[in-house]
Amino acid sequence: MSVMPAALAALIEQLVRLPGVGPKTAQRLAFHFLKAPREDAAALAETVVALKDRTRLCQRCFNLCEQELCGVCTDARRDLSLLCVVEEINDLLAIEKTREFRGLYHVLGGSLSPLDGRGPEQIRAKELQGRLESGEVREVILATNPNVEGEATALYLLRVLKPFSVKVTRIARGLPMGGDLEYADEATLARALEGRREIG
Repeated sequence: MSVMPAALAALIEQLVRLPGVGPKTAQRLAFHFLKAPREDAAALAETVVALKDRTRLCQRCFNLCEQELCGVCTDARRDLSLLCVVEEINDLLAIEKTREFRGLYHVLGGSLSPLDGRGPEQIRAKELQGRLESGEVREVILATNPNVEGEATALYLLRVLKPFSVKVTRIARGLPMGGDLEYADEATLARALEGRREIG
């Protein structure tokens, strides 16, 4: 017989399934909900259900939205000739936080990873080609992650985009602000040297 009530154990079991939440954190959160007013718990539950019910993917760029098109795609101030290709929606959000990019996006929904069963059919490359057929896009920025899968995806997309008369660029990679040279790995240092630019 368990010391813990079944409802509490069930909540802990569900919380552990969340990314980054271990058993201790799950237990702490469960006890927080137990002590919180019923209205707070109900509001959280309703918000999660509303998120699942109302959120969908943008029909053009595959960002999250509640209508057919997302806020980026419907923003008239955006540069339609500039398209940034990212792996996941979180990557789009990270770029948006910089407030430096004013073009449109294309979310692949992942990267090429044969070991995980993700091939070209799973990354929305065909949809990307379809967006380039109008001829509006002049530059495609490949902003895939600087890892093996991201590099493989960028190389694949480079081949896919070759038939289109667009400029294809890759985001710069190198040393992070505040980092020390002595702690950087060889690949990062090589990319930093490769991506150097003139100053002054």
